[in-house]
Amino acid sequence: MGTTSTASFADVKSVVVETLGISDRADTLDPSTPLLDGLPELDSMAVVELIAAIEERFDIRFDDDEVNAELFETLGGLAEFVAAKAR
Repeated sequence: MGTTSTASFADVKSVVVETLGISDRADTLDPSTPLLDGLPELDSMAVVELIAAIEERFDIRFDDDEVNAELFETLGGLAEFVAAKAR
């Protein structure tokens, strides 16, 4: 990931932590952290909120066909996707 991108892993992690209200566990999150199966806070409504927060923060838009379980498999995978969209 380029350091000039506004969508670094730390930036995406920050949006996830803020949106899900899990600042008490932020230090335990790394690129391999499972999202859908690993964070009980990430239910279907939270996915919608997280997508909206990411779109607003990074000025990107998710296409409907891009939103799937694979996208939310790990925090690192989500961060890579967001970084690629933000380029």
